[in-house]
Amino acid sequence: MSLVTQQRRLAAAIRDGADAAGLLAGDCATGLEVYRHAYRVRLAAALADNYTVLSRALGDAGFDALAQAYVAARPSRHPSIRWFGHELAGFMAEAGEGLVPHAGLVDIARMDWALRTAFDAADAAPPDAAALVALGPDDWAGLVLHLQASVQRVALAHAIEPAWRALREWEPESGADPPELPEPVPHAHELLAWRQGQETRWRSLEPLEARLLDAVAAGQTFALLCERAADELGDADAAAPAVVGALQRWLADGLLRRP
Repeated sequence: MSLVTQQRRLAAAIRDGADAAGLLAGDCATGLEVYRHAYRVRLAAALADNYTVLSRALGDAGFDALAQAYVAARPSRHPSIRWFGHELAGFMAEAGEGLVPHAGLVDIARMDWALRTAFDAADAAPPDAAALVALGPDDWAGLVLHLQASVQRVALAHAIEPAWRALREWEPESGADPPELPEPVPHAHELLAWRQGQETRWRSLEPLEARLLDAVAAGQTFALLCERAADELGDADAAAPAVVGALQRWLADGLLRRP
């Protein structure tokens, strides 16, 4: 048996409970079970770290049950444990009420992951504001904007932001009682998440801004952004001021980078 085969079989024995006969010398059952337990515990801890608010929403027992089910169904395949859990929201959407008692919890998971991804994204220098001010009318038409890597957009089906904020601000280790949470009501919308400096930020997107961000992500020019705004508003005269207003907000929020 080659070393690679031995390593793969041992990994399967730890991860999936596969037969380890012939892999280890002596009575290895106890030691192997210790490794199996440690593997599951470590992955569950990584999930709790990536999904802080979700873990608070479910409570210790509820989150542990979800984590163990996820570890069994979606074992880690990435070399970095940081990315373990990227499929959790999709897994939750298909799980029963025993693991996910309210559909709004899926949206909480999506929001948690978007903000964690935004925090870990690479940073880049912002646009040169002075250079933008100095642009002439013809230059503006062909201007192409670029989004920071931290910019994340996620579709949500419920108004979970008030509950998410309350849980994020709650400090269980202080002994404070859990916050009283409003039940998330159905509300299809899109959330924008990003990092500004060392702080993650988020807000809901209005349809016009969502379309403009679509255009920016597609590499379209400022002139085409104005066309999109005109279509959305049904008013060509209001398009350019609307795009300029969005640009000013994006610059203030730190959503844009230099080419």
